[in-house]
Amino acid sequence: MDQSAHQELWARCSQFICDNIEPEQYDTLFRDIQLEKYVVASDASPAYLILQVSSNFIIDEIERRYQSLFRAGIKKIFGEGVQVYYRTLTVQTDPSSSVLQKSTSPSATIMAQSKVESANPFKAPSDRDFDPQLNPRYNFENYCLSESNKIARSIGEAIGDNPSLKTFNPLFVFGPSGVGKTHLIQAIGIRVKERNPQARVLYVTARLFESQYTAAQWKDNINNFFHFYQSIDTLIIDDIQDLQGKPGTQNIFFHIFNHLHQHDRQIILSSDCAPAEMERFEARLLSRFKWGMQVELGRPDIDLRRDVLRQKAEQNGVVLPEDVLEYIAANVTENVRELEGIVTSLLAHATVMNREISVDLARRVMSNAVKIQRRQVNFEMVTEAVASHFKITPDLLFTKTRKREIADARHVVMYLAKKLVKMPLTTIGQRLDRTHATVIHGVQCVEDRLAREKQFAADVETIETSIAIPKA
Repeated sequence: MDQSAHQELWARCSQFICDNIEPEQYDTLFRDIQLEKYVVASDASPAYLILQVSSNFIIDEIERRYQSLFRAGIKKIFGEGVQVYYRTLTVQTDPSSSVLQKSTSPSATIMAQSKVESANPFKAPSDRDFDPQLNPRYNFENYCLSESNKIARSIGEAIGDNPSLKTFNPLFVFGPSGVGKTHLIQAIGIRVKERNPQARVLYVTARLFESQYTAAQWKDNINNFFHFYQSIDTLIIDDIQDLQGKPGTQNIFFHIFNHLHQHDRQIILSSDCAPAEMERFEARLLSRFKWGMQVELGRPDIDLRRDVLRQKAEQNGVVLPEDVLEYIAANVTENVRELEGIVTSLLAHATVMNREISVDLARRVMSNAVKIQRRQVNFEMVTEAVASHFKITPDLLFTKTRKREIADARHVVMYLAKKLVKMPLTTIGQRLDRTHATVIHGVQCVEDRLAREKQFAADVETIETSIAIPKA
């Protein structure tokens, strides 16, 4: 049987497959497969086919989704017991770059470095390169250092300074939302570009990666999508957990990951949880996430929160008063993103309302943004704080003396006991051995003075803050 007859057999096999699947799937996976060679069975060896396929992704999709149909077509047209081999050309038109693999074997084979010029979804205006999608603000110079991120930053700088060092490949950064993962992984990319402007560095979110893959499927452009990502030197994917439950996207990323890793390209991933806690991911992909270095970014400690607040304020051209800084740092404990948002809102309110930045203003701004972490306040805490501020002993508050400084302090106790402890006025009077009417008068005096005496208002605010803020 001559070669033309073999091609006719393959054409019939292809038609059988086409008749039994959706046209879009046939066009994507089978249409471009070519028969390179067909060898009939002999005493020395069984019959086999060698098929030219454009990429390992195509092979894996066929083996994973359509193996039964594919085998049925080959058996129907070529006969029983025919073995199938796939050949991929990783550099188009260059036979020396081919890789041959047998059907049903793992499709992740070592491939030659791709030099294919392929579709580029991130073209720069010059068209000479692509946009790495890095935010210049997210650099190491703007990344505040503390014990909670010291290890992660050290590893990130090591990669950025020497991308050829593959000790930390892949780097998997995980932690809750808002702790600085995006800033860190982009800072690595920026450092790589600073050291080598020609390096092909790309930052992309997992959702954008998925959208590009879906668009490539729809446009029948999978190969170009695949080859483009194969060409990256440092690939940074943010929020990789967003690929959970998406086997198709996971599958192509698996092959891209393999190619980059096998060719010593740096892979950097971020997630809101560790690989061991990720669900609805293929086991083979999760195992690769664990190959290199996993590093956790914890919630910001008090020192980091202070540094972030100072830096954000300086970037906006203001200096936060220390009591305001301490109040925000003590109460906004979950993530850095909230801290930055509070400073921005605080500055906006201060400008619009034409008010000085104070703890009271910070409290108002934060009331709708975060849950203030207050201590459980009681009457004794109020008396001790007031006495300390007025530099008197707490016992004097309970005496009958009418000295001005003692009376003022006593009135403040009445006011704060009502406001912070939510005590009934009658109960406050009983604790201070005063009548109900006296307590009403004392509270009213404080409220009147707060409205007209700036220093007195500042003193009361300082006392209130010392009671309400938890100790760091």
